[in-house]
Amino acid sequence: MSKLGELKNIDWTKIDWQTELKSNINTIDTLKQYIDFSEGEEKTLRDVVDNHPINIPRYYLSLIDENNDKDPIRKLALPNEDELVVAGAMGETTKDPYGDDKHDKGNGVLHKYPYSALIVATDYCSMYCRHCFRKAIVGLPNDKTVENFQCAAEYIREHKEITNVIISGGDPLLINTQRIRKILQSLVDIEHVNYVRIGTRTPAVYPMRFFDDDLLKCFEEFNKRKTLYLPTHFNHVNEITDIAKEAVLRIRQTGVTVNNQAVFLEGVNDSVEDIENLMNGLVSIGVNPYYLYQCMPVSRVRHHFQVPLKKGIDIVDKAKQRLDGYAKRFKFIMGHDIGKIEICGRTEDKLILKQIHSRPEEPEKASRMMFMKLDDKAGWLDDMQEVGL
Repeated sequence: MSKLGELKNIDWTKIDWQTELKSNINTIDTLKQYIDFSEGEEKTLRDVVDNHPINIPRYYLSLIDENNDKDPIRKLALPNEDELVVAGAMGETTKDPYGDDKHDKGNGVLHKYPYSALIVATDYCSMYCRHCFRKAIVGLPNDKTVENFQCAAEYIREHKEITNVIISGGDPLLINTQRIRKILQSLVDIEHVNYVRIGTRTPAVYPMRFFDDDLLKCFEEFNKRKTLYLPTHFNHVNEITDIAKEAVLRIRQTGVTVNNQAVFLEGVNDSVEDIENLMNGLVSIGVNPYYLYQCMPVSRVRHHFQVPLKKGIDIVDKAKQRLDGYAKRFKFIMGHDIGKIEICGRTEDKLILKQIHSRPEEPEKASRMMFMKLDDKAGWLDDMQEVGL
């Protein structure tokens, strides 16, 4: 049996989540023990990792089909030579497509929309996903994370227009449970905050985190006083494993609602069947399909992950025709610098968009409809010209 095959026999529910992190694959030398590379591929991948580090849990590595070079799990986790491409046919790329830097209030606080504040609690994840739109900071030295959470909470307390807080990262659930409890405690008594979200990919890539009973108790205690949501990030039905199902069940038993924010990715979930299977898989385990994000034009991501919008909207429309009401509730979204935009559909060569959030200085743009001239290559708002209906 191969070393990768041996991983498939581990009972991950019996693994201590903090100890297991030390066994993560974070060098090409370690990765070579599980995956075969040619000498040329190895040299290229070392160049990739110099720019964007790898960090792969053994659990997630065990999901790879080693007999399939196009396996979606492989593409999500393993570095690829295409990450060295910073420009190309798909159009311009950027390090900050969402405009985070413009709304950085310091100490890890991002305040883009009046009613929402996002706190970057850590730059660490259990896995460094190859499509990450925060690729420029995750796993790399930076000054974007929170240093003093009490100061971040005070900012929120002073801004009474904030109705909800997103704790993000990196992955905040890789912080130890006692610190998570303190973070939540600092928010629980802020009256104008109606609910809190913890954005995490751990149910998909590191589900053993939820076999920590103290974390679940922490969720339950907070949720009794203020509503807690867990936006997570399953991209492919192959991530919905038995242990992932059990992890989600344990979360739901605390009263916490789990929503899913997938990213539409070429070579991962860019078929009608992929979207259909993912959304049906999510509702079957009690996870609400919430958003399907168009892949952002991120440097070293766009040219091998972004699906052209013309192709993408047709795939999404056909998938929704097959899905029942709960499975098709998700919105196909573009998280743009100007605000959040729903990709509604197309009529021939016109793409129909609806802006659902806007910058605070342009409130009149929220809820506006836009009609964009569409060609076969456009993958982002900036690739298209606005036209009349």
